[in-house]
Amino acid sequence: MDNIPIIDTHVHLWHPKQLRYPWLKQVPELNKPYLLNDYAAAYENLDIESIVFVQCDTLPDDGLKETEWVTSLTVDEPRIKGIVAWAPLEEGNQVEPFIEKLAENTLVKGIRRLIQGESVNFCIQSNFVDGVNTLASYGLSFDICIFHPQLANAIQLVEQCPNVQFILDHIGKPDIKNQQFEPWKREIRTLAEHSNAYCKISGLVTEADHDSWTPSDLKPYINHVIDCFGFDRVIYGSDWPVSTLASDYQRWVNTLHDAVSGCSHDELSKLFHDNAIRFYKLH
Repeated sequence: MDNIPIIDTHVHLWHPKQLRYPWLKQVPELNKPYLLNDYAAAYENLDIESIVFVQCDTLPDDGLKETEWVTSLTVDEPRIKGIVAWAPLEEGNQVEPFIEKLAENTLVKGIRRLIQGESVNFCIQSNFVDGVNTLASYGLSFDICIFHPQLANAIQLVEQCPNVQFILDHIGKPDIKNQQFEPWKREIRTLAEHSNAYCKISGLVTEADHDSWTPSDLKPYINHVIDCFGFDRVIYGSDWPVSTLASDYQRWVNTLHDAVSGCSHDELSKLFHDNAIRFYKLH
C-alpha cells in the first residue's frame, strides 16, 4: 500500500480454553479461538510491520494472565510491539500496585478499562478519574472505548487528566447504521481541542449495517475525525477479529485508504504507521 508498512494498533487475540471471556457467549460468531495464525490468514498479503494487542475483556481474575499470555506469544511473533492491558481503574489510587506490576513489562504501553458497558457517569466518578491519573507516573496511555452517548463524559475525563495521553477507540462508536451525526460530531470537535487526545480510526464497520454498508456510509465520519484531529493525531486500527462481523480485513484497509485519497504520502504514513510509534512508544 503506497510502500507504507502498516502498524495495526487494535488487534484482539483470544483463547477461550485458556482464559475466560463471558461476553463471547453473547456473540456466537466470535466464540472460538482467534490466534496469530488466524490473524495472518486475515491480512493476507498486506505488509503488517507491527501489532498492538488490545485487551479482550476477560474476567477480572484473568486480567494479568491475559497480559502474560500475550507476552509469551512474542517468542514466535516478535511483531507484537505493544500491549494495551486491563486494569481495575475504578479502584482509584488503590490500583497503583497493579499498575506498577504491569509497567514492569516493557511491552505494556497503555491501559484499557472498558467503559462502553458501564453507566454514562462511570468514567467521571472520582475513583475512576484517580485511577486513570495514576497512569501518568508510569508513562502509560489510556484507550477510551465507549458508545457515542458516553462521549460527553469521556471529554470530562480527559479534562481531569491533563498528564495522561488518551486515544479514542473506534472514533467513539457513532451510530453509523442510522447515519446519526449529532451530538457526536460536535463532541468529537471538543475532544480534539485537547492536545493529549488522539483518535483511533477503527471499528467503523461494526457500527454500520453489517450486511449492507458501503464506503460512502463511513466516509463522512472518517473525514470529520481527520478534520478535527488532523493527520498528526489519527491512528489506524483493524479491530480484528470483531471487525469480521461486518468486513474482511482487506476491505476495511481499502475503504480507509480510499477515503483519504488525495492526501500526501507523509499524511498516509502518519495514519497507518508513524503516529502509532509515537503514541504507543513502540520503539
